[in-house]
Amino acid sequence: MSATPTLTERAGALFHRYANPGRFLRLGDRIQPWLTWSAVLVTLTGLGWGLFFSPADWQQGDSVRIMYVHVPCAWLSSSGYFALAVCSVLSLVWKHPLADLAAVEIGPVGACVTATCLATGSLWGKPMWGTWWVWDARLTSVLVLFFLYLGHIALIHAFDDQQRGYRAAAILALAGAVDLPIIKFSVQWWNTLHQPASITLSGAPTMSHAMLWPLLISTLGFTLGFAAIVVARLRAGVMESRIRSLLSSPRRAASGEASA
Repeated sequence: MSATPTLTERAGALFHRYANPGRFLRLGDRIQPWLTWSAVLVTLTGLGWGLFFSPADWQQGDSVRIMYVHVPCAWLSSSGYFALAVCSVLSLVWKHPLADLAAVEIGPVGACVTATCLATGSLWGKPMWGTWWVWDARLTSVLVLFFLYLGHIALIHAFDDQQRGYRAAAILALAGAVDLPIIKFSVQWWNTLHQPASITLSGAPTMSHAMLWPLLISTLGFTLGFAAIVVARLRAGVMESRIRSLLSSPRRAASGEASA
């Protein structure tokens, strides 16, 4: 009599089930419209509420409305890189079939989000600090994260052997993950101009609920949008990989017949 599989075993079986590119494409076909339309609706709701109906801050005035874009991008810049590091572990340790392709598609989206985070942070910093940029611990560590994204993208395409590029990029992603806790705790470890987090797991939010709810909705919308873009890119990447394999098969067969 076989033992009942544990929750971990069932989760592992489900994980490997959708590691198959064909199954992933079928799953992606089903969830892509839901992700896309929910991202559009939730993001428009959050941004509309935050930009036009939420109150201005008593100190920062209307410039605080930049946070409805800046904070979601800041969250996604770190969480996107964390996903990149997870894909690297899956690739290096478990040889996950989709991990390398997922990392390839996450990198450019994460880089764009991080660039937006830096740009909106500068726009917010100018009226608050009187300058577009300071070598603050938080700003500098996020800039390093942006360069890590660019380095990951460059390494993937730096080798003639694609697998070597995947492996080198995965190692860089894992090494660069040390920057994530530095970004998170920089405002606590060093004396910085950047304000501490207004939302924490250990305490109540330090902002008005009239500002908190549109911020949370915007963050959810941006997260759904990030996922929708990555899934769409990954579906295209899987199909492109399949087409390349089909095109290369006749060439390999022809070269084999010629050598024979």
